[in-house]
Amino acid sequence: MTTDASIIEEVKWRKPSNPDGVPVWSHNGILCIGNILKNAVRLTFPHGAQIRDPKKLFNTRLDSRRVRAIDFRESEPVKEAALRAILLEAVGLNKSKARNK
Repeated sequence: MTTDASIIEEVKWRKPSNPDGVPVWSHNGILCIGNILKNAVRLTFPHGAQIRDPKKLFNTRLDSRRVRAIDFRESEPVKEAALRAILLEAVGLNKSKARNK
């Protein structure tokens, strides 16, 4: 999936209880964090409440004032265009915050 060539994928927060760490995608700050749950894979957007989601991809953490997340289940198809739009929106949000510093 092509979004922004400047997005960095890395692993952070390695510790004895989680030696593999946590996948993180960033661009002028964290865009989203990946977690493997028992029945889903979750992408958490730390500033998700500020991101437009016209296709209603965000399906968890909806009551948070800042964070939004998407749980992907094995039986459900990934709406790639909608996910790409959310990632690009997150990139734009991070860029605007970086300019305002």
